[in-house]
Amino acid sequence: MKSMALKKRLYGTSTLFAGVVLLILIITVAVCWNQLGNLFMAGKYDNEEDMVKTIMAKSATPGAAVVISNQGETEFKAYGYADIQNKKMVNEESLFELGSTTKAFTALSVILLENEGLLKYSDLITDYLPWFEPTFKGEQAKITINQLLAHTSGIPPWTIRLIPEGSTDDMLEKTIHNVSEIELDSSPGTEYSYATINYDVLAMIIEKVTGKSYQDYVTENILLPLGMTDSYFSTGQELEPDHRTKGYRILFGKDMEYDAPRYYGNIAAGYLVTNLKDLEHWIHAQLGMGDLPNNLKEAIQESHEVDLDTAGHEGNNQFYSFGWSVDTKNKVITHAGSNPNYSSHVIVDLEKQRAVFVLTNANSTAPSLIADNLFKNINGNSMKKYRYDDTYVLMDLVFSILVILAVISLCLKIIKLAGGIRLYINDGRTRTRKVIGNSIALIFRSIFLILLIIWPYLINNNYYMISVWMSYSLLIWIALAAINCILSIIIHIKKIAIIRRS
Repeated sequence: MKSMALKKRLYGTSTLFAGVVLLILIITVAVCWNQLGNLFMAGKYDNEEDMVKTIMAKSATPGAAVVISNQGETEFKAYGYADIQNKKMVNEESLFELGSTTKAFTALSVILLENEGLLKYSDLITDYLPWFEPTFKGEQAKITINQLLAHTSGIPPWTIRLIPEGSTDDMLEKTIHNVSEIELDSSPGTEYSYATINYDVLAMIIEKVTGKSYQDYVTENILLPLGMTDSYFSTGQELEPDHRTKGYRILFGKDMEYDAPRYYGNIAAGYLVTNLKDLEHWIHAQLGMGDLPNNLKEAIQESHEVDLDTAGHEGNNQFYSFGWSVDTKNKVITHAGSNPNYSSHVIVDLEKQRAVFVLTNANSTAPSLIADNLFKNINGNSMKKYRYDDTYVLMDLVFSILVILAVISLCLKIIKLAGGIRLYINDGRTRTRKVIGNSIALIFRSIFLILLIIWPYLINNNYYMISVWMSYSLLIWIALAAINCILSIIIHIKKIAIIRRS
């Protein structure tokens, strides 16, 4: 009779688990159908339009704007939505945040000031900010302006999380104060390490030298002379124009409108807002086209030059200098940019007089993939078929599935606790084995819970930065996984207590 009862219990358990597995498969396919489809389908690359739409679909990018200049002939191309809810389409006047492609404007400002004799690239930061005293190996480090320009200052990349949220006028100074006594990763001038906050320090120096706000100086000396009259810096204080696109992020495979936090302290490294019409003037200026003031024309040409003694070495014939990644062999300058809800990519061939600039209203790899293919196409090369190259979408897919698994696991644990825990112990050997097994499981669950809670800090990150930059599916999974761990710990403790009482 006991044997029959045991078989019934085992059969019931097997049926339950089979049902759970089937439920997981159904929910996973339902929730992640689009993402799973993109994962296994190559898409269409027959022409430029098909290629752009394919990459947008794979990267869950709502809208994209493209300007192409080929030896003086310009094309504007717009795809998708500037505002999904209101069915507003992207056009050549739609405004996007640039992200880090803003850095070239900041570097150009420094060049203008150097040419006017108001500063020198070799000047120490402390010449302008006496309180800026980072250290290396316990000793005060001496960082120069050209080291900030080339990302060879030694400031760690993770310092992006030290940029405070806010839109008040003191945010830039607060940002620089947050890194003023930081320990550097390397001795200044010795290693290239991209850290966005380098360019915020440059903005502070520009303000000290000119007596103007960073955005006012750039607007007066670069944007207006170039005819970029629609462009402005997003400080969080301005009224948004009607042409401003909505920013988005991905959650469970769907585009979600996302009004990201404002970081006025990072304005010089990522918060220029512009459109295709204005960017036409910008890329033509890089190519030496248009009627420009002589000082600006000379400064732009200088921004493409690489001093091998001070530039950041990125790779073979690839150097970072003056807000550009410069291919010294092919005379091509490039840069990518991303904010929490926007991204961009620019490629300029100085020798062949060709350029591509791509803007999107989501933080994705879409601009880089699209720009690379368009650049290949205008140079007569075949476009590349990308399968699944967007890290953010892939991460959202993985954690969407993990969230489903965590919910199922949580339900089973709740049912188990609500129904009461039963153990069948026949002899002393079984009792010992179960005590040891549950004790080991308890230890591992406890360790996993601790690691789950502290892992962002182990990689110089925090939960706030994760919530700003990554899919919410990651945070949801972390919360569910933590609850699952706690319930597992409770179950194992109860099991050990039952064994000891038996």
